[in-house]
Amino acid sequence: MTRPPDLSTLTSEEKDALIVVLLERVAELEARLGGPPKTPGNSSVPPSTGRKRNKDRRRGGVRREASVGRAGGGRRLHPNPDRIVRAKATHCPHCAAALDACEQRLHAIYDKIELPRIRPDVTRVEQYRGECRCCGGAFVAAVPAGLEPGSPFGRSVAAMAIYLRYGHAIAYERLSQLFAHLFGLSISEGALANLFHRAQPAFAERAGEILGALRQSRVICSDETSARVEGRNHWQWVFHDERAALHVIRPSRGARVVAEIMAGHRPEVWVSDLYSAQRGHADQRQICIAHQLRDCQYAIDAGDTLFAPAVKKLLRRAVKLSHRRDQLKDSTLAQYRADFERRLTALMALAPTNVHGRRLRQRYAKDRDGLFTFITDRRVPPTNNGSERELRPSVIYRKVTNGFRSLWGANLFADIRSVVTTAARNQRDPFAAVHATLSRQAILKPG
Repeated sequence: MTRPPDLSTLTSEEKDALIVVLLERVAELEARLGGPPKTPGNSSVPPSTGRKRNKDRRRGGVRREASVGRAGGGRRLHPNPDRIVRAKATHCPHCAAALDACEQRLHAIYDKIELPRIRPDVTRVEQYRGECRCCGGAFVAAVPAGLEPGSPFGRSVAAMAIYLRYGHAIAYERLSQLFAHLFGLSISEGALANLFHRAQPAFAERAGEILGALRQSRVICSDETSARVEGRNHWQWVFHDERAALHVIRPSRGARVVAEIMAGHRPEVWVSDLYSAQRGHADQRQICIAHQLRDCQYAIDAGDTLFAPAVKKLLRRAVKLSHRRDQLKDSTLAQYRADFERRLTALMALAPTNVHGRRLRQRYAKDRDGLFTFITDRRVPPTNNGSERELRPSVIYRKVTNGFRSLWGANLFADIRSVVTTAARNQRDPFAAVHATLSRQAILKPG
């Protein structure tokens, strides 16, 4: 706590100035105490904490197209069924007269789907040794590639375990039981841990390739969320562009993490929230408009009727315009941006009396250069929602598992998230990406 000044040494003017500062501070604190509650609609409070409205029971569901399956809707028919059963009657069910199959019309068509029983595919290897009759040298016969001595579990087992553990947050004990019950494969918790440890170099190699791709990107989005590693607070960062996404877990939330990842690379545009560690890493920046809209809504809820409503309306118009950027010429977009800048300048001339309105005005006086970058650059998103969507599975994983017991486990999780999310941007499903990584195959498509 800061010690108060010695009032006996202050002049009357200094005391008056101190009283004014304290009154403003008291007014700000009172406004905070009497402010509206923060919700997902007016702040960065997670959506899971908000109250959901009751569903209107009078509204019916939307019927799906009837042309793809049975009458009235249903799932789409499989394009390549394994077998087709044609049910045609041979005798009339009423009089038992013989029927001609050619005279019968198709009545219904639908699929019946079953899962085959899954059991391990075990290859027994018998490796022989001996001595050469000619030279007397000892030898051991070579085995085919992929059947070398070591762990009995092949890539498909490893890929399935990694996918279930790190993609669906299944605990070791339950994962061991799942393999036993569904696949008839006995694998202990210790064997699972060893399997994950052996897989780490393959994922670290792919993460290195992803990092190299990001260090050549001209637009980078980033965000961070908390993580628990060995009982201590860490931070999970995500850096991504259109082709690649890199996750890292570090004990720091500071700007040095960005400097470490970028290693001197300076993109043209950096997209993030207003957190100070995300500043100054690119020639231009784009502030997340979604955050600004929520902050404007909070100021409106808190009573600001002058500044926040007008700014919110202006930002919503800009986001709506971003949906048409591909249809507009560069010169047209430049005119739109100039118009938005002029409108914002006019709004900055307003003098809101509400403390939250004044706070927003002070913010945009300092950060207005990052509000409308996306209007003239089609590759820049208006919000940082992509980064938040990247981190959401990690937040769920943290809540389910309560964190990581080892640093290598945290790094493996970050590398797996990097591979899986990058693969999704390159049209590969998560399990296929995991299996490809264990096979030392590239994830990124040539760009």
